[in-house]
Amino acid sequence: MPTVKSPSLISLLSRVIELPSISCTNPQIDQSNRAVIDQLAQWLEPLGFIIEIQPLPDQPHKANLIATLGSGPGGLVLAGHTDTVPCDESLWNSDPFRLNERDQRLYGLGVCDMKGFFPLIIEALREIPLDKLKQPLIILATADEESSMAGARALADAGKPEARFALIGEPTGMRPVHMHKGIMMERIHIQGQAGHSSDPSLGRNAAESMQRVMAELLQFRSEMQQQYRNELFKVPVPTLNLGCLHGGDNPNRICGQCSLEYDLRPLPGMKPDELREMIRQRLQPIALADQVEIRVEPIFDSISPFATDASSELVTACEQLTGYSAETVAFATEAPFFSAMGMDTLVLGPGDIDQAHQPDEFLALERIPPMLELLRSLIRRFCLQAGQV
Repeated sequence: MPTVKSPSLISLLSRVIELPSISCTNPQIDQSNRAVIDQLAQWLEPLGFIIEIQPLPDQPHKANLIATLGSGPGGLVLAGHTDTVPCDESLWNSDPFRLNERDQRLYGLGVCDMKGFFPLIIEALREIPLDKLKQPLIILATADEESSMAGARALADAGKPEARFALIGEPTGMRPVHMHKGIMMERIHIQGQAGHSSDPSLGRNAAESMQRVMAELLQFRSEMQQQYRNELFKVPVPTLNLGCLHGGDNPNRICGQCSLEYDLRPLPGMKPDELREMIRQRLQPIALADQVEIRVEPIFDSISPFATDASSELVTACEQLTGYSAETVAFATEAPFFSAMGMDTLVLGPGDIDQAHQPDEFLALERIPPMLELLRSLIRRFCLQAGQV
């Protein structure tokens, strides 16, 4: 394989930061990530990677990148997302779309969370004999992690890539993360019957029914927290937060409709679809008794809890390389989708979660050398050594 001279690490980082790729549920703010995907493809293809660009269903302006070098039944995926959250430029001390170095830190939107991970991968490859891989190395870049996780969902639906191990470079402060809770953001809507407030018999009060629904949800939460517990988490029980309540239109009208939005964070071993159905079943008696309609629906598709066995070879390797035992975190990642495809998955990256989604997001320069060495060690172990399956 001919030697290909790629740009310096700082040049690579500068380029990905200056390519805006904000994802947002607000369509006026939402942006394409194709410029980042195309740039990564242009860097990886000369290194011998086979490039596949997967447009998202119904969103051709967004895409995933699957770059594969080598073949075989095992192999390693190095994964991350190419999108960022929105930002308020007025709160930054430098242009968020220009890499800025000061105080031994690199500043820029996405440098920590987490476009900056891809230049680090490319930099790590400089010392790897890429023509001697015995198992495949796959670089995976996804879309829309910060909003819908549509990119990871599309990959899981397609059943690719196929590999034995996957490392996601989300900001964990160089600490391996093998477990996190899931996320369910749900809405309960009650449709009653409005009427004049002077005579309750003229209507069916949705607000009063919602009071009973909320009491039932709190009872359900109590039962969940008695049944499920994992001391590895800072908050060791599943949580259910009643977040938003809306209803009615005037004090002198019987409340005709009411909606509640809540957040449920299940532990590993709990299944979102089953939890949603359990809530539906518990609310049916209220609907029958009050003669109202009660709908339970997701605000967006849930994210399942994630757990990789602590004895996994990847977990053990990263514990040895970092000096830290595998941990749990409160935030969610794309890891459950990779686990569902049969990969032992771990979350580990050089940034800190405290910097994610913040003005003046940065990556400390001191984190770069150990992250490069970790990436090289993992590639050597899972792609260069024989017999990894």
